[in-house]
Amino acid sequence: MHDRVTDRGSQPLRVQRTLFDGQWLQIGYIAVRPLSSECGEVETSALHVLALPLAGVFAKHDGPRQQAIATPNHALLISARKPYRLSFPGRIGDRCLALRFTSAGLAHVMPQAMAGDGFDHTTFAPHTLLPPAVMLARSRLWRRFARGPVDTLEAEQLGIELLDATMRAARRRGNHRHGLGRAAPGASARRRRHVERTIEAIWTQPEHRWTLGALAEQASVSASHLAHVFRTEVGVSVYDYVVRSRLARALDAVLDSDSGLTEIALDAGFASHSHFTAKFRTLFGYTPAQLRRDTDGALARELRRIVTAREAVAA
Repeated sequence: MHDRVTDRGSQPLRVQRTLFDGQWLQIGYIAVRPLSSECGEVETSALHVLALPLAGVFAKHDGPRQQAIATPNHALLISARKPYRLSFPGRIGDRCLALRFTSAGLAHVMPQAMAGDGFDHTTFAPHTLLPPAVMLARSRLWRRFARGPVDTLEAEQLGIELLDATMRAARRRGNHRHGLGRAAPGASARRRRHVERTIEAIWTQPEHRWTLGALAEQASVSASHLAHVFRTEVGVSVYDYVVRSRLARALDAVLDSDSGLTEIALDAGFASHSHFTAKFRTLFGYTPAQLRRDTDGALARELRRIVTAREAVAA
């Protein structure tokens, strides 16, 4: 693996690493250290990209007032050859796994995603709240690559299974949105902006003792309105999303640091080790200590399980 470092004056410092380059799928790692929170230059990707943030936060802008916030709670789909710009709220930066694929590659992995000769974008949500099992699989896959060389067959299998599981979640979310019916375009755009402002506020300070009123003020709406539109757009309540955000931040530390679990709990905004452990186990099915012990042996089993799972999850 070789790092490619991009440092262009006022542009963010970006480290890019190719972890795997196969026939159907490329797996990459990107880390960005921004110099400002302003939008960067227009970018395009030659391939479709499924961005799976590991830490931090970034925003993808498809046009004026059209943005999606990407955090370790989410998967973000970037379509090939469609221009976009990135910004980094709070100048926090991010670390991200990137699954890159062509339409032909996706047809091999997930034939039901295709329409005619191309990728049917209309049935997939471009911005998806990840099921907890997929969050775990993403972080474990990164840890597997970070430990050292990975066998080509193992890398391809694990990457394809993660792509399949994430796209299944995106399709469920896309179908759910279609089932809600069509709102007036202006009203729908306003709702999304209110939600994105809330997510941005939470992720710039996930450890903060947020109240619904304080977040509603950030979004410039009433507390009752925010509670309704957030659940409709995201699929979980504001409170559950805040807890999820703290746990997603803690997940990175549990897997990739030697810090004590009490220290991780307090840094993530939990009142105690026991409160943190209970919430972590409820979401991920493991205690933090169990996850540290069992991560390497459980990776392949977890990926295979989530690919075939049919649980109804908020995506």
